Amino acid sequence: MKIKKAIIPAAGFGSRMLPATKSVPKEMLPIVDKPAIQNIVEELAASGIEDILIITNRGKGVMEDHFDRVPELETALDKPGKEALYESLVDCTNLANISFIRQQEIKGNGHAILKGRAFIGNEPFIVAYGDDVIVSDYPVSRQLIDAYAEFGLSGLGIKEVRKEDITMYSSMKVKHIRDNYYIVDDMVEKPAPDKCFSLFAILGRCLLTPDIFNIIANLKPGAGGEIQLTDAIRIISNRSNCVGVDFVGRRYDLGNKFGFLQAQIEIGLSHPDTGDALKAFIKTLNLG
Repeated sequence: MKIKKAIIPAAGFGSRMLPATKSVPKEMLPIVDKPAIQNIVEELAASGIEDILIITNRGKGVMEDHFDRVPELETALDKPGKEALYESLVDCTNLANISFIRQQEIKGNGHAILKGRAFIGNEPFIVAYGDDVIVSDYPVSRQLIDAYAEFGLSGLGIKEVRKEDITMYSSMKVKHIRDNYYIVDDMVEKPAPDKCFSLFAILGRCLLTPDIFNIIANLKPGAGGEIQLTDAIRIISNRSNCVGVDFVGRRYDLGNKFGFLQAQIEIGLSHPDTGDALKAFIKTLNLG
């Protein structure tokens, strides 16, 4: 089955990036010349995803505007010498069929995903978190789709995190299959230090089957008093296992200042308009 749908939960407050996110959603903060969420949409489109649902809340209508057409601006740029700008403006509106729905109450990422039930129907789908940009020549969502084609299991994008950080994530119980593939048969969200299964955590991407919705609908609040998607995935892993993909790529958490700066530097160094100048500037800094 071709996987063509994805959900991007993007309804969080962005409190770790205040005051920048007081009036601008963190998903719209620019990485060089693109808002963060466009990088995620481009990854999904490059992975074969055709239909994307973005879960927002009040104050985030600017995301809808970004992926909409702007005839006046397009007309102003549709001139000799501005072809590249014109194409970049129009191209971002044609990446995929993008829909939006609001999560009227912030009750957790599981609750947000449940809002997409009608959109997904009876198809497997990708979840791509709105504050996780992953830089990779082999799109991470494509890596999960390829794993699903081979194993037929829900897929989790996983990476090892530092021991001191695992309590902020989900800890996976894993068994190595081969290469960068693991069987995941249990997990715990935001574990106490003595309750960790491993240092592998879900980071930013997963591929789920539609049976996840019935599970979420019957969940009780978990960590932080919220409906946690990880709690639903744990039930799936207990029943039939999931495949963990230790993905190829570097993940940046745009929900915190350092992750945002890291993404700016890496993408800035590879950008054709800024790479050489940024590299030369870094060399002039006294970093000792």
